Amino acid sequence: MKRRAVFAMVLAGLGLAAWAGRAPLGSMMMERAIASRAGQDLTAGLPDGLHVVLCGTGSPLPDPTRAEACTLIIAGQTLLVFDAGDGAARNLGRWGVPLGRVQAVFLTHLHSDHVEGLPPLALQRWVGGAATTPLPLIGPPGVEQLAAGYTMAFTADAGWRTAHHGAAIAPPSGAGMSGRAVAPGLVWDQGGVKVTAIEVNHAPVVPAYGYRIDYKGRSVVISGDTGASAALEQAARGADVLVHEALQPRMVAMMTAALEARGRANTAKITRDIIDYHLSPEQAAAAASRAGVKTLVLSHIVPPIPNPYFNAAFLGDAPNKYDGPIIVGRDGLMLSLPADGGPLREKMIN
Repeated sequence: MKRRAVFAMVLAGLGLAAWAGRAPLGSMMMERAIASRAGQDLTAGLPDGLHVVLCGTGSPLPDPTRAEACTLIIAGQTLLVFDAGDGAARNLGRWGVPLGRVQAVFLTHLHSDHVEGLPPLALQRWVGGAATTPLPLIGPPGVEQLAAGYTMAFTADAGWRTAHHGAAIAPPSGAGMSGRAVAPGLVWDQGGVKVTAIEVNHAPVVPAYGYRIDYKGRSVVISGDTGASAALEQAARGADVLVHEALQPRMVAMMTAALEARGRANTAKITRDIIDYHLSPEQAAAAASRAGVKTLVLSHIVPPIPNPYFNAAFLGDAPNKYDGPIIVGRDGLMLSLPADGGPLREKMIN
């Protein structure tokens, strides 16, 4: 008994010592964490090729593990962002993406969950690279008003940041955003990177776009939000990767029933409505099969999936609709397509 009492006293003493020393220990650990992460560059050392980073695989439905819609494309030295929903810029900054080098943002459409993350992205690009021109937004008609509205909303903020940090860090001419509306077709051709806009079916949102990105013989197609779209399937012919939105109707029906049982009629109406302008995993898989794409990646996941255990239920019959690999996207997934034609490489960066 005495030995146990002595042992307990020793443990208690050690615990008190550890508690008393938590401030210097915490400072030391924080210093090491900052030294290892601050200023890191995700793109450093990447082989030449086409790299896809899923920076937002969620939807407007709250999901603590997923930001709203966002995909980053790294093609050689070119950085392009496709959609920027809430939380996307935070993810990119956390992973060490040099946001000062982002050359443009391509918007599939102007739903809030695809544009809410634009202000922090514009800010980090501006001060991160001492940009002298606003962040270019490229997308369907209406993008000009979106850019002008955001720029006006953050006019005071921009002025204060220049006053605080100086014009060398925050040049007044680089604040905000500029919008350029485009029609379907080739909308970007720089540095060997080609981006083609494809009109998809997201009625009543008209027009809504998907995009195909080509670089050194590798290709990625981003569907945006869409129902069945022959134009998207045609544009995706033979692509290395198709990043396609996906909504599982059976799971959404469960949400609708639960909302109705709790008297949430308005929200239940919304969950019923969203089914008709999104594709299920099975439909996305069938589209990928018809297009002959090599890998299908599902994003804009509806409803939220608590953890990967539920992926099989979310996919349903999709594996029987498509012979290639199907990946249920997660924030922080990076897919790399080497310029030399080597196999696709997959890794998590978060």
